[in-house]
Amino acid sequence: QVQLAEYGGGLVQAGGSLSLSCAASERIFSRVTMAWFRQAPGKEREFVAAISWSGATTTYADSVKGRFSISRDNAKDTVYLQMNSLKPEDTAVYYCAAAYYTGYPTRGQADYDDWGQGTQVTVSS
Repeated sequence: QVQLAEYGGGLVQAGGSLSLSCAASERIFSRVTMAWFRQAPGKEREFVAAISWSGATTTYADSVKGRFSISRDNAKDTVYLQMNSLKPEDTAVYYCAAAYYTGYPTRGQADYDDWGQGTQVTVSS
């Protein structure tokens, strides 16, 4: 089991930017599909973005497409989420997740095997 730890959450004004990172505890990271999900108060957890193990393929939720960018550095066992033009509706706890058995960046939560504890992102209006 890989331990995942998210960093970089905080409070930002609407229109601002934040960068999240997620560090993995083991060196199998380079063969793992990674993703970010989020859960707003009173809502179900939803998909944000995912990236293949090589970094060549990414996919985004429509709500963040063009504003968020997912990337990874396999040498550092870290995945990133750059969030620009933030909106109040982006306020949520953001989780990173690892999928060991899929060869593509899937959007399904059930495909992910390990999860981080989450980091809070709050966007004020």
